[in-house]
Formats: sequence, structure tokens, C-alpha cells
Amino acid sequence: MEILSCAFEHGGKIPDRHTCKGENTNPTLSFEDIPEGAETLALIMDDPDAPMGTCVHWIIWNIKPEDGLKVEEGVIPAGAIQGRNSSGMLGYSGPCPPYGTHRYYFKLYALSKKLKLKEGASKEELLEAMEGHIIEKATLIGLYSK
Repeated sequence: MEILSCAFEHGGKIPDRHTCKGENTNPTLSFEDIPEGAETLALIMDDPDAPMGTCVHWIIWNIKPEDGLKVEEGVIPAGAIQGRNSSGMLGYSGPCPPYGTHRYYFKLYALSKKLKLKEGASKEELLEAMEGHIIEKATLIGLYSK
């Protein structure tokens, strides 16, 4: 399984448009080689370099597992559900590090069942719901500094 973006390469700089300096919209992401048996996909974007510990920028689940699927910039796939980021808001919150270069992990999970979580769930609740149902995981890392 693979997660890719046409906005930046793995280990490359996330464009300003997807950050607090720009439009603050999620980058386009595509998912390839989804494993058989995947009922749904989940995505967690977080920053382990944040000064107060890992900062959650985006969590979204129950994405339909179509091979080659794209999550378009600024668009939530039909049927997908979003949780709260570390700012307490629903949806995507782009990179905005106070200093230095931070790493932003886009972690894609192929799951064996659809999750019964309500909109606004936390990363911890999502991880707990996914426990025992993860078939495969893929990661895309982007870098950003102001």
C-alpha cells in the first residue's frame, strides 16, 4: 500500500498553500495498492516535532478503499468522517510550526471493518477503534518550516 501526493514528494517540503501561511487546505493525496479485504481506510496527520508533544493536524476515517483513490485538495471524500485536531477543531489544520523544520506524517491505515465512531472523535479514540483491525499501514512524510 502506498500514500502519495502530487503537492510534494516523500521527505519533501509541503507547499505554503497547505499551511497556515497559505490557504490551509489539505493537499491532494492518492492511495495505491490497497490490500484485499480492506473495508475502509483511515488517515492520521500529525507532527511529532511539536514543542508540547505530538500535534494532531487531521484525522479522517471510513474512506472508501478504492485503489488509486484521490482525496482532492480541500475536499472530504463522500461518506468519510473527520475527527478533532489538536486545535479542537474538526478537519484539517495545516503545518504552522513556531520554529525550525518539522516533520508531518500522513499515516494511512487499511482496516478490516468500517468504524463506528462519531464525528469529532479524538486521535486516541480512533486508534482504539482501529485496534485489531489494521491490515496494512503506509506513511508519507512532508517537511515544513516558516
